Amino acid sequence: MNPADTLMLDAKQAILDEAHRRFLVLQEEGRSEEAMQQFQVTLSCASDLLNESLQILERVLAEQQRAEQDPSDSPGDKPLS
Repeated sequence: MNPADTLMLDAKQAILDEAHRRFLVLQEEGRSEEAMQQFQVTLSCASDLLNESLQILERVLAEQQRAEQDPSDSPGDKPLS
């Protein structure tokens, strides 16, 4: 995982937190119709964050598998200087 991935996940988490906060405020104010609309936004944000996380995990796993299969990456195969 690189710094850009971390930044993207942090940004999406902040957006999700704000959407959820808005939902709770609307719900507390008794604005049910608006709260349900905001709930849909919140779910969409959560889905986006989960999808981004999954893509990063899949990429990291693929990179690990490539590294394990590439014999040139193992320390025993490198020539001594």
